[in-house]
Amino acid sequence: MQKLSLSQSLQQKLSPQQIQFIKLLQIPTAELDTRIEEELEINPALEEGMDDEFDQKEDDPFDDDFGDDDYKDRTDDLDIDSYLQGEDYAGYKMQGDGNYSEEERDMPLATSSSLTDSLLQQFGYLSLSEEQRIIGLQLIGSIEADGYIRRSMQAIVNDLAFSQNVFTDAEEIQEVLHKIQTFDPPGIAARSLQECLLLQLRRKDQSDPYNVLAVRIIEDFFDEFSKKHYDKIQRRLNISDESLKRVVDVIIKLNPKPGSVEGEAGNVQYLIPDFILTNSNGKLELTLNSKNAPELRISRSFADMLDTYDKSSKQNKSLRETVSFVKQKLDAAKWFIDAIKQRQQTLLKTMNAIVRFQYDFFLTGDESKLRPMILKDIATLIDMDVSTVSRVANSKAVQTEFGIYPLKYFFSEGISTDTGEDVSSREVKNILKDLIDSEPKMNPLSDDKLEKILNDRGYNIARRTVAKYREQLNIPVARLRKQL
Repeated sequence: MQKLSLSQSLQQKLSPQQIQFIKLLQIPTAELDTRIEEELEINPALEEGMDDEFDQKEDDPFDDDFGDDDYKDRTDDLDIDSYLQGEDYAGYKMQGDGNYSEEERDMPLATSSSLTDSLLQQFGYLSLSEEQRIIGLQLIGSIEADGYIRRSMQAIVNDLAFSQNVFTDAEEIQEVLHKIQTFDPPGIAARSLQECLLLQLRRKDQSDPYNVLAVRIIEDFFDEFSKKHYDKIQRRLNISDESLKRVVDVIIKLNPKPGSVEGEAGNVQYLIPDFILTNSNGKLELTLNSKNAPELRISRSFADMLDTYDKSSKQNKSLRETVSFVKQKLDAAKWFIDAIKQRQQTLLKTMNAIVRFQYDFFLTGDESKLRPMILKDIATLIDMDVSTVSRVANSKAVQTEFGIYPLKYFFSEGISTDTGEDVSSREVKNILKDLIDSEPKMNPLSDDKLEKILNDRGYNIARRTVAKYREQLNIPVARLRKQL
């Protein structure tokens, strides 16, 4: 039986301009140049540079009444005058929001050969058959960034058969693999951590008894060593405390990720600050990175097109279509410029609120002065949505006199104390790290003991919270922190 019903719903949809602003807001300064270049490529109505002939205006340059319906063959309704008079965009740049310099300086980047390049260079010195050469190239291509090969030999056999039309077996692949494992850095092309450590140990002086003993421990007692069951190893090998300590010292100096040695310089990521905070005689001054203030303007040639149309007979269909296209591009250019301006205003508004909230920290650099702060605190201060603050905080950084900090660093939960005050969870983490750094290495503090010490100091914290903070600090459990 058919039934007819009426329902009412309320939906909120974002306009294209709002979506554009959101996307621009969340990208960091380092990526803004790329985004602007993309817009310049797709929109001929948008240009870089300043035009001194035009005065800049501080008023809102245009309203938000542009809609997709305006573009649908309705050129009779085109408000040409509004475009011809919109010359405030021609020399658009947001002044007064940052430190601007006439000269742009590029940051020098370190250059180095990649891990793969280094291995291929060493591979070229081997005397191999054509089939072995193909196998070797496949193996080098299978080495991951940390230096390991995690694909099984049988999987590589299948890869060669399907992609290279080379039919071989795991034994022949291992023969070539052993040659590659003699390359630098030591430990490269290992299939497990155990094999990686053994490859490095076997290159050491085997006349040294401690190196020989280290090989035996990794070969026969790797599981006990990884779990730091040193007492079991000592009993099985019947060695003294001093000998065990010397051998463990040899092993822990090995590199568990040999690939990172070659790739480290090439993978350096430079953190470009979005904000610059300076202390001028006890007064904090915040500015935007000058890269956030691009010089953008509306193309003069596009404005001239509309001027030509305004003076011509408006009956020419081809000309009407051209003007419709021009209007679309002008609208898009104006929206983009406005979104850039909104981005600057929102960034400054949000960061100013963070500086006010954490003023004592920014003044002194003392982490104990950090106050508990969540996204809602800042959103309330600046009367914006939490999601907007989140987009600013997730990908931005500020340069201070104490270093460059990601904005996420300043957001933390609050932990109550015996005095009834709230302290930042970051302060608790710092205390936790200090406790672990100063603990007896032979008998590390368990999470239960750490909880008791923190409670005795007045911090109301549970054991599970201690474990959570310890994991966030990338500190292993007590058993794995044990040292001889």
